[in-house]
Amino acid sequence: MSEQPTTSNPSVIGIDVGGTKIKLGKFRQDGTCDASHSINTPQPAYPKAVVDAMAKAIAQIDPNSNSIAIGIGTPGPADAEGRIARYAINLAEWNHVPLADLLEAKTQLPVVVANDANCAGLGEAWLGAGHHLRHLIMLTLGTGVGGAIILDGQLFVGHQGTAGELGLITINLYGPDCKSGNQGSLEQHVCTAAIRRETGMEPETLSRLAAKGNSQAIAFWQHYGHMLGAGLANLIYVLAPEAVILGGGIGASAEFFLPSVEAEIQRRVVPPSRENLQILIAKLGNDAGMVGAAKLAWQQIANRPSDMR
Repeated sequence: MSEQPTTSNPSVIGIDVGGTKIKLGKFRQDGTCDASHSINTPQPAYPKAVVDAMAKAIAQIDPNSNSIAIGIGTPGPADAEGRIARYAINLAEWNHVPLADLLEAKTQLPVVVANDANCAGLGEAWLGAGHHLRHLIMLTLGTGVGGAIILDGQLFVGHQGTAGELGLITINLYGPDCKSGNQGSLEQHVCTAAIRRETGMEPETLSRLAAKGNSQAIAFWQHYGHMLGAGLANLIYVLAPEAVILGGGIGASAEFFLPSVEAEIQRRVVPPSRENLQILIAKLGNDAGMVGAAKLAWQQIANRPSDMR
């Protein structure tokens, strides 16, 4: 690794890699975003094509090369060291891609890699709904149910780098099959497909109906909240967080299911385990992954030996 540029106002690059878009932001240590950019994900999204596109975009938002590290969130698990993208949903031929090595060779900057849902949780913990907290969990409710665990301000990924798959916990032994191989997972009861399966409608449609006072839509969201609350109760008992943050597309309908979530948690979780617990709605939207990837890069710099900074 070549010597890093010195600057009185250093920054890092946070990158959120998606199946259709790649979002990049240049962030100072206090969270100030000096520049951001979005590009189309190359199609097909072969690793080399994506790395080349990222390197070109980094040069655009950091023309003076004063960034000192890069964080990347990808739609799949990374290894515990944050070097390898084990696989990535919707990206062609992403199987144990040495993503950090590839981008370091292009940029001469240290790179760290994490799952995109983990990055979203870290982003919310840094600059979003959980900015004042140290211990929290986040669930992204949408096509799937992603998760992140933040302990003492640090992303927790376990010894293999795969912790935080909060949507895959079991809440119904005989429930619908899950793509993970599980059965009756929380994801299969609260994701978009589960809503369609139960109602034949999209979440947005149900929210519009509920807003107009439709009793069936209101009843559905109450049931949805109870299912989600039951899953969260399991997580609260294990992790005892200060807060649970709910994000993702379905999170936009929280006003209709949040009361049921809170009621279910109160019913299932003993008071000492939920004392001062907050249920919060994510604030960063689609920028959360990019923001969290930048925070991951800052944490990597902080954790490096002083003679390597």
